[in-house]
Amino acid sequence: MKEAEFKEGRLHGMEPPSAWVQRWSHLVADRGVVLDVACGYGRHARWFYERNHPVVLVDRSQDAIESIAILAQVCEAVVADIETGPWPFAGRQFDAVIVTNYLWRPLMPTLLNSLAPGGVLIYETFTQGNETVGKPSRPDFLLRPGELLELCRGLRVVAFEEGFQEDPKGLPPRFIQRIAAVREAENHTGLPASPNQAATRPPRYRLP
Repeated sequence: MKEAEFKEGRLHGMEPPSAWVQRWSHLVADRGVVLDVACGYGRHARWFYERNHPVVLVDRSQDAIESIAILAQVCEAVVADIETGPWPFAGRQFDAVIVTNYLWRPLMPTLLNSLAPGGVLIYETFTQGNETVGKPSRPDFLLRPGELLELCRGLRVVAFEEGFQEDPKGLPPRFIQRIAAVREAENHTGLPASPNQAATRPPRYRLP
């Protein structure tokens, strides 16, 4: 859920790609399929498309979806109201799920279940305190302290930040919370890894 006025005239998805998304996009498997939720005008879709990822997009705005110029062979774009209607990707999983400047709490279990083994969740949105500096200001639009950590407790958290940010590029100051987390792949045999395997082959999530 997002307040229409919080961008103060900016159209959601026409800003530069989020620095947080850029920072952690290397965690996504090569040519892995990326789901961009509430994609707006496609700033992150273009970021991943330029890095050879097929992209799947969903937004309730027909105009926004139609504006995204990405080849149909590598882009599936869906117009849907994911707050009041059915989830358009039932039964599907993705190598990455990207969410920025959007919060609809009832959807969170669905987003987590949409991660394939090895899939990456990159999430960034406003948190409590933002009501003191601007929009969004309603509690429905603002994460509680540490809420993303709680929601992602079943994932491997690679990075988490929460705090106040003043943007040097002239955007309004904001209180923000963001996470990068991985649904770790199971052992391919379906059996627990031996102690020796666990010791010699730990996952390596490269820090930029």
